[in-house]
Amino acid sequence: MTDVQADRHALRARIKERRQALPAAERIAAAQGVAAQLAQLPELTVDTRIGAYFAVNGELSLHLVVAQCWRRGQAMHLPVAGSRRRLDYAPYTAQTAVAPNRFGIPEPEVDAAALVAPESLELVLVPLVAFNRGGHRLGYGGGFYDTSFAFLRGRERPALPLLVGIGYAFQEVATLAPESWDVRLDFVATERELIDCSATE
Repeated sequence: MTDVQADRHALRARIKERRQALPAAERIAAAQGVAAQLAQLPELTVDTRIGAYFAVNGELSLHLVVAQCWRRGQAMHLPVAGSRRRLDYAPYTAQTAVAPNRFGIPEPEVDAAALVAPESLELVLVPLVAFNRGGHRLGYGGGFYDTSFAFLRGRERPALPLLVGIGYAFQEVATLAPESWDVRLDFVATERELIDCSATE
């Protein structure tokens, strides 16, 4: 393990531990806060095909955001982990049955024919472990998001889909050295602010 890998491993462990320890009241307040911050993003109210995630292990919940999108008639999708570190997205409604995948993360139970490719989405809300203001994201080490959205690398940004990282304010770090395969976020929303990453490149 290189020094950079060791640093990333330690950072993941530290932030995940703090996130897991958050009291329920703080989690609820943060979910309300991030919904308010995301309301400042015009694309979230007009885009018709949106990717979200099912919060696990202390991740910031998007249940309020998803409910707001449903009320506006927007099509919501949740990731389904496939082979080769690839995510596809499944349509998600209040009636959709979900079941844990091999990682223990709930996924919609839908036919493969119903899955939507990441390229077909207009905006994607992305979970993370850590981030910086330049849009660099530290994930869980599996590479699923970077692999699935690799088509955005080398494109002039912003491009579709718009990638919006979701995390608590304490998950921000001053520096985060990107790897060659990392895909940059366009925005990051926390319970306190909406960060335009292109403004801080």
